[in-house]
Amino acid sequence: MGNERGNGAALLPIGVFLVIFLGSGIITGDFYAMPAIVAFLIALMIAFLQNRGLSFEEKISVISKGVGDENIITMSLIFLSAGAFSGAVTAAGGVESTVNLGLSILPAKVAVVGLFVIGCFISVSMGTSMGTIAALAPIAVGISEKTGFSLAVCIGAVVCGAMFGDNLSMISDTTIAAVKTQGCQMKDKFRENFFIVLPAAIITIVIFFFITRNGDFKLAEELSYNIWRVLPYVLVLVGALIGINVFLVLISGTVISLIVGVATGSLAVGDMFSAVGEGVTGMYDITVISIVVACIVSLVKEFGGIQFILNLIKKSIKGQKGGEVGIAGLSLLVDMCTANNTVAIVMAGPIAKEISDEFEISPRRSASLLDIFTSVGQGMIPYGAQLLSAASLTGLTPFAIMPYLFYPILMAISAVVFILFRKAK
Repeated sequence: MGNERGNGAALLPIGVFLVIFLGSGIITGDFYAMPAIVAFLIALMIAFLQNRGLSFEEKISVISKGVGDENIITMSLIFLSAGAFSGAVTAAGGVESTVNLGLSILPAKVAVVGLFVIGCFISVSMGTSMGTIAALAPIAVGISEKTGFSLAVCIGAVVCGAMFGDNLSMISDTTIAAVKTQGCQMKDKFRENFFIVLPAAIITIVIFFFITRNGDFKLAEELSYNIWRVLPYVLVLVGALIGINVFLVLISGTVISLIVGVATGSLAVGDMFSAVGEGVTGMYDITVISIVVACIVSLVKEFGGIQFILNLIKKSIKGQKGGEVGIAGLSLLVDMCTANNTVAIVMAGPIAKEISDEFEISPRRSASLLDIFTSVGQGMIPYGAQLLSAASLTGLTPFAIMPYLFYPILMAISAVVFILFRKAK
């Protein structure tokens, strides 16, 4: 059983990770100097050393249940499926053809803006930020190479677009969890949420356009492409738009990429499985990190770390606006500790419901705030699945991408303004 009174000391492993990982990067000037998995393993060791009331075997049981959570298993499978698609479509020449086609149609100056807008549409339709990042990260790399725009800017636009739909999509796990825990209708939550985040999305478009308007373009003289090699991406995007399950979308895209690659001569039959294998193995690191993070979070929760945050927020609330700020802060802090926004909503939801009932906050508003601020945290923490995945697919570090995550920041600002100045109905 978790510590119902809460225990701030249980948060020590998360603090240790941040100090080691950030400190190493700052001191050496190289965030690759300390592999993330090493920092996480040290944090896990600290978590094991805490809570002497449990034996080692009991702690193993705790982390086994945490790792076996449906969200963790689903996330790991998405990583591997995304790796398979990325490996297949890259080997088949799909990335290069898609980038060249896009730059042939769109002015280079709006390529980064286009990545954000397309990311918004895909994530809303697919309901998952991870699937969106997997589909668009290779294209972001290609656009960066063709235009001279910073890769961090390009992949930052992709992550921003991915978090738009992760928060807003009606088929997103976070939306479903928020609606269920707060007891409101999906359409009401969507309506409330949409008008909060719309200003943030518009301003994000303006910012990306502004910072890339005078780019040093290095477009090739001839941008050749094969329309058949673009087909896998088109089918993945269409599948996402009509709401097909993310696994079916990625697996179908992988198979079609292999068929197109062989048919167009860009991929030998004997190389098909190695291409898929390389893509899958490229996602091993992020998959293992996700499992280790789940272990840490399980022990932190068992020792009362999450309950400490819940209690702290609840004690600090005064008035209706204070209640809304409390739900926002609760959502953000729990997500920072769990590194999974769906899990954070499930854990914080019952407390948020108590707060909304006590201070007469409408269910759709509390559901929106829950979803928004867990997405804000998830879109910005360097140890979250989204940034780790984006970094793994592009060769960057999460910290290189973070300066360009305008949308999560603006989403938080927009929501705070909404809390402070909008009248309750």
